[in-house]
Amino acid sequence: MSTTLTDAPRTGRAPRPRMLRGLSWLVTRQHRAALLSLLAATVLGSVWLVYERGHMKDILDAAGWPGKELAQPVFDSDSVGLVLTALGGLPLILAVFVGAPLIAGDQEQGTAQLVTTQSVSRMRWVATKFAWVYAAVLGATVVLSALFTWWWKPYRSVFPSQWSDGSIFDATGPVLPALCLFMTAVGITIGVLTRRVLMSMAITFVLSGAVGIFWDRMIVNLAPTRTITYPLDADMPARLNESMEVDRWIGSADGHLYGWGLCAKTTEAASDACVKEHGIVNNVYEYLGFDQMPAMQWTGAGILLAGTVVLTAFVLWRVSRRPL
Repeated sequence: MSTTLTDAPRTGRAPRPRMLRGLSWLVTRQHRAALLSLLAATVLGSVWLVYERGHMKDILDAAGWPGKELAQPVFDSDSVGLVLTALGGLPLILAVFVGAPLIAGDQEQGTAQLVTTQSVSRMRWVATKFAWVYAAVLGATVVLSALFTWWWKPYRSVFPSQWSDGSIFDATGPVLPALCLFMTAVGITIGVLTRRVLMSMAITFVLSGAVGIFWDRMIVNLAPTRTITYPLDADMPARLNESMEVDRWIGSADGHLYGWGLCAKTTEAASDACVKEHGIVNNVYEYLGFDQMPAMQWTGAGILLAGTVVLTAFVLWRVSRRPL
């Protein structure tokens, strides 16, 4: 009995159905290392945040907080700093190691030319990559941001960092997901333009640092500042305890403002003489209140998401007009 070469082999087992098919299966398989690494980082990061929160809670409970005022920090602030450093470095890591090689790697190795010679259009192929990478980045960062916010918010008064620090502002609420999406889009855009993996990673690394510096300076512009005036010799009002200082002055009774260090003399007598000479009677304090933080974060997240949309649209437009 003879068989033909077209006969299907009989293994006795039916093929397992795939959860993903077509282009989605191809993209997830091609980038499975990055996607699995992101999933692992999310799981390990979540466990770490839950542990650190529980550890801080146990220490504060043992110290009698909040019933007793803490004279000095009773927990290791280095562990908190390590968490903030990890979360603060996440946008850079995603931009350099996920965004930059995403399409540049395919361009450099010729995979892009192979894929786009099939029945799949360049636009659809790149759009599928965007969808999967953005979904993975968004899912991971939303989880990590939510857990860190859950840890920080009830204990913010004893945290070694204030909300006005960029590390706290960027790691809580919607800012972390929006910032990570934007930086990933930056890396992808640079990769498409340079077409080389190492070059795109190096440029993305440098540009990410510049974006981080610019973003830190942008924070104070995300909401209108407030100003409060109080007597020169009075204590700072309690409402300023959790405020972000923007600027401060000293002022005379007629409303004229002077720089804070005008009367910072070497002796108390000289300082008093300066105060009397200029008729200074008030402290004038410009600030952003803690109650403005949510609105500032959503405004900042909106700006970052708009930037992500612009960069994504640019990449899609470019690949639709020029061959990869």
